[in-house]
Amino acid sequence: MLKQTPLYDLHLELGAKMVPFAGYQMPLQYSKGIIHEHLHCRNHAGFFDISHMGQCLIMGDDAASELERLTPSDICGLKSGTQKYTVLTNSDGGIIDDIIITRIDSGLMIIVNAACKDKDFTYLKNHISERCDFKELPDNALFALQGPEAVTVMQKFSADAAALSFMQACATVINGIPCNISRSGYTGEDGFEISVVNQYAKQLASLLLAEDDVEAVGLGARDTLRLEAGLSLYGHELNESITPIEAGLQWVIKKGHDQFPGADKILNQLQHGSKRIRTGLLGESKIPVRDGTVIVNNEDKIIGHVTSGSFSPSLGKPVAMALLDRNSASLGTTLYAIVRDRKIAVAVTKLPFISHRYHR
Repeated sequence: MLKQTPLYDLHLELGAKMVPFAGYQMPLQYSKGIIHEHLHCRNHAGFFDISHMGQCLIMGDDAASELERLTPSDICGLKSGTQKYTVLTNSDGGIIDDIIITRIDSGLMIIVNAACKDKDFTYLKNHISERCDFKELPDNALFALQGPEAVTVMQKFSADAAALSFMQACATVINGIPCNISRSGYTGEDGFEISVVNQYAKQLASLLLAEDDVEAVGLGARDTLRLEAGLSLYGHELNESITPIEAGLQWVIKKGHDQFPGADKILNQLQHGSKRIRTGLLGESKIPVRDGTVIVNNEDKIIGHVTSGSFSPSLGKPVAMALLDRNSASLGTTLYAIVRDRKIAVAVTKLPFISHRYHR
């Protein structure tokens, strides 16, 4: 049985095309289509239902030090009201999941990916000591409000939230509804993520969607937006056999921290480089290259594969991210994607494809 988010009925009212995703019925797109939704988010403000993602708390004085043992990042140095993007790693240096951590007065609030939440919650419960309390938050919905007009909309409802900088968070009240809001998101745009209890979810969503600049955005445009922003997706750029260095996430590693799962392999790659790396690819034709497409060099040698690929509505051409042999992935190099036995030229390019517009 597929699960439903608290906004399921609202999605139907808005004319959404619903599809199965990570065990949930989720909106792929609405009546105006993916390209319209994508460009509306880039130019105005998009509303995303991301309630399928997992939310949990680790509470107690030792919460930060306990979690720091499971990640390569500086969690103990995280100040109250601030966030950090990081990864949980396994003993082989692979990525169990990528997560967002918010430091709150009672400990840590964590957001995990929908497809990983059962394994993540089990893993955290099994590896956090009895000095901390672990609590899932199944009764909380999660929304994202993204785009250049997001702050204008938020200003009408919460001055405290609108005053946040990127990766800061606060507890606030919108029209009598208690919320936890962070200035973050996964589109490359300025914006906010809003956690609210399920009973108020539809009321709050309807309030935001009533604003002229705000339109609902489905999974289709959410994927093209994060791809243009060069942001990794678990199960594509990230998995349990890809290390943070290979994924281009070396910036999450705390200097001097070597007491986390897979540290030997990860720190060796950090010092000496990994054999493969995540890269950007820009299509030289109108033919998109999709996830799993094989990439070859000019000698027809296989050097890697596409991890995510699509048409970029902002650029008007195909873009992709790929995991490639480091020695073949110099910027500007022309490579070839094998699409239906045809060689499609692609150029190695820097990430992101579209500059981030976070409010720092």
